This record gives sequence, structure tokens and C-alpha cells, in this order.
Amino acid sequence: MSKRDYYEVLGVSREASADEIKKAYRKLARQYHPDANPGDSNAEEHFKEVAEAYEVLSDPEKRENYNRFGHAGANGQGFGGFGGFNADFGGFGDIFDMFFGGGGRQRRGPEKGADLRVDVEISFKESAFGVEKDIKVPRSEECGTCGGTGAAPGTSAKSCTACNGTGQLQFAQSTPFGRIIQNKTCDRCRGAGKIIEKPCATCHGAGQVRRSRNIHVKIPAGVDSGTRLRVTGEGESGLRGGPRGDLYVYIYVKPHKIFFREGNDVICEVPLSFSQAALGDEIEVPTLDGAAKIKIPEGTQHGTVFRLRGKGIPDVHGYGRGDQHVRVKVVTPSKLTDKQKEALREFARSCGEMPSEVEKGFFDKVKDAFMG
Repeated sequence: MSKRDYYEVLGVSREASADEIKKAYRKLARQYHPDANPGDSNAEEHFKEVAEAYEVLSDPEKRENYNRFGHAGANGQGFGGFGGFNADFGGFGDIFDMFFGGGGRQRRGPEKGADLRVDVEISFKESAFGVEKDIKVPRSEECGTCGGTGAAPGTSAKSCTACNGTGQLQFAQSTPFGRIIQNKTCDRCRGAGKIIEKPCATCHGAGQVRRSRNIHVKIPAGVDSGTRLRVTGEGESGLRGGPRGDLYVYIYVKPHKIFFREGNDVICEVPLSFSQAALGDEIEVPTLDGAAKIKIPEGTQHGTVFRLRGKGIPDVHGYGRGDQHVRVKVVTPSKLTDKQKEALREFARSCGEMPSEVEKGFFDKVKDAFMG
């Protein structure tokens, strides 16, 4: 099945800024996250699709290649250093293999191990102040029994007699163009150049085994959903003495019940009674650091925002800290006693704000506006 366009997946235009892409990802990740949709396999697939699209479009280099080559470019299959005609002329080798039946060149030197990815969910407060976690990662490791050779202890691999240790077999063929030498991967050693006559009982000759390891990861303060951390050398084991790959940790921040984030600022809403808004008060509001007090002046209107400087999210690069914005929500009482209702009517009359008078004044203004 063909993949959907990554911009379509995130619902953004191809000219979208990095912030727009990040905002779209955060919204969709919250919508389709498995925790918010337990047992919904369709939502889980959407979540994976959204994560994959963000991984490409949030990386400037991957995004550029995706824009040029589509999904092939995003997966490293385009030209210009993405598996095409490399500086070592591997592309020309593939052309000769295609026409003359060659077996391709075998990598017999040390190879770096594959990179691994793990998704980690953290709380809103952990994203703000940072956290250290031990993450269980299944990966390939060098077999401790044979030391990675694949041969049973006390034995060693021997040079393949079929290919004389080259891993390749050569065949000569006469053609109208002359005599052509063809290369083919050795069937006996499968291109390794060596034969293990007595394989290790632990790894069965692979030289590697699968194990789960607890990797200690430090997540810095200020990270957000979509942040990618690299832990060098904690990926898959390398081949033939090559270095380990890297571990990439992708962060997902669980939504908070009170706070939500805009950049490095924190937003929250607090209820305010009619009397508090009218008469003023000093109230206690929640912050990431604990409770704080703010003064509500007389006559505060619904939706008024108060700022608490330096109470937001620390910048992930260490450039200060955002603010907290407290938006007040004036709550209208839904159940009043007869005495309370009469007191409000008396208050309205004293202010000249009886409902009938307010309604009449409003429609008079509308009439004046249309009649000039």
C-alpha cells in the first residue's frame, strides 16, 4: 500500500514553518496516542503515521530530500549521497552487475551496527524540569561465549577453500565484446570468506545474541513532544569488530489536566466568582513550582490574563525560562436562593441594569446604527 504524503498526514502546507509542523504534530499525537484510544488499532496506525511524517519533516535535511525525491528520498534512496552514484563508483558496479550477472561487492571489513529507536513517555512536569530514566532496550550484543567469532570455544573459523577466502567466485565468459570476467558470491561461505566448522552453541555461529539492556538516559529540561535525543554507542552491535550503532530516544509528553504549553510559556485557567471579579481579591494559583498568589483588581473581566514571570518552561538550550499566563474564568452561579436573586435584582436596579432596560438600550443602539 502506498504511503500518504507527509504534509497531508500532518495537515500542513509544503511551505509550513518548523513551528507549524511541530504544532500540528503535537495536536495529532495527542489525538491518536494509544493511551487516549485504548484498543483502537486504527488510532494506533494513525499515531505511527503521524510520528513517521514528523520525523522526516522536522529534520531539515530529510525534509529537503523528501521534497526532492518523495518517500524514496526520505528513506535514503535518492541521488546525491543517498545510495546513488557514490564517490567509490558503487553505482557503476551495480550497472555492471545488472548486465553481466555479478554478485555485487561484499563488505568484509568492520561495519557499524544499526541504529535503534525507542519512544519514551514522560509527564508534563518531567518535560519541564528534566528527568533521568532507565530504559529497557532489546538489542544485538557480541556473544560472550565465542567473543563474536561465531566459532565454538577452542576453535576458529577457517578460510573458505572454494573462494580462497575472498568471498567471491570468478567466471570467465566469452561474448561478442570479448572475454568478460564475472563475479559471484561464494555459495559455500555466503561471501564471508570463512567457514565455521564448529559453530558456537550459544549464538549458533552468528557471533551475536539478543539481550535486553537497561540504558540510563538523561532527558534535559525543556524537551517537548517530538524531541529526539541521541545516545551514542547504545544501538546494535557492530559486525566484524565495527562500532555499535546509536540509540535515538523520541519523547512524547503526556497532556496535563491543568497546564498546556505554548513555546516555553505555560497557560492555565482559574475560576473566579462574580464577587471576586467585582470586588477584587487575592487568590492562590497552581504553578510548576507550587502555589503562587496573584492580586485580582476590582472590576476584573472574564478572560483577563495575568502573567507570572519566569514560571514557565526552561529553554531546552539553557536560554532562560518562559512565563506562566493565568486566564481567569468568571463563573456564573447556576443555583440561587430567592433571597440571593432579590439581592441581585436590587443591585441591578441600583446600577440601572435591569434586564428589560438593558435589552431596550441595546436594541435602540442597533436601530440608531441602521437608521443613521
